[in-house]
Amino acid sequence: MLDLPLHLAFVTAALALCVTPGPDMVFVVAMGGRGGPAAGVMAALGVAFGATVHALAAMLGLSSLFAHLPALYDVLRWAGAAYLVLLAVQAFRDRSPLGADGGDDGAPVPGRLRAFSKGAVTNLLNPKVIMFNIAFLPQFVSPGLGHVTGQLLLLGLTMVAVGLAVDITVGVLSGRLAALLRRSTRAARGLNVLSGAVFGALAVRLVTAPE
Repeated sequence: MLDLPLHLAFVTAALALCVTPGPDMVFVVAMGGRGGPAAGVMAALGVAFGATVHALAAMLGLSSLFAHLPALYDVLRWAGAAYLVLLAVQAFRDRSPLGADGGDDGAPVPGRLRAFSKGAVTNLLNPKVIMFNIAFLPQFVSPGLGHVTGQLLLLGLTMVAVGLAVDITVGVLSGRLAALLRRSTRAARGLNVLSGAVFGALAVRLVTAPE
């Protein structure tokens, strides 16, 4: 079921795509900058969860709904933009110190769960992710091997794994930088404003970028 050279080519292409700054990476950086390394990691896991759902949807052919119900695409797109605007408003209004939501004992805390849920919702409400999967994954399927559905699933999960590795790395790095600035109230406020601007820009990009 696996064409190894073709799969290695896919991994290379996926890595190149994932290391190119995009909405998911920028979102993870913003969350890590606000909440520290743990928040960055949890945001990356949330994005990966959403990407996994999109990959499964692509495998099952649910994207055909967009072809038959174009309005569904617009509903999801505007819902995603509205959610990002909400995150932007929350960031602009946040006066708490950096990392205030998280602890150092490794125990789950509400802030980390929020980072996960925000990452998941932001990714799930972006219909362009599933459209990308439909356009990109089939290029690396070898029909002669059979099990096309299984090949699509393997490619989708590979894409998720590569993206998760990249996003966790940038989430931790951005969180480390935030930890260095944690004692500065001005820096904390500046990062919150920057995060708000990022979320707002992502919202604009979601509704204005070509479909």
